[in-house]
Amino acid sequence: MFFQRKGKLRKEFNDQLISSLELSKKDWLQKKELVERCVEPSEEVLYHLKVAEAKYFFLLREAKNRKVTLQSLK
Repeated sequence: MFFQRKGKLRKEFNDQLISSLELSKKDWLQKKELVERCVEPSEEVLYHLKVAEAKYFFLLREAKNRKVTLQSLK
């Protein structure tokens, strides 16, 4: 009874992790492309790029630690 809820919660949090990972990857790639197109990017733009990159790699590391794959979510 209690273990069924644990599995359901784990799946729910893994789904949230994957969706957050996809959003942060998209955000990071957009900011990276913006910096590549800029002749002289400002410090603020570079700062936001580094934050987006750190967020993406943090979520990626968390997904690897949890051994979450897209196939396991189906």
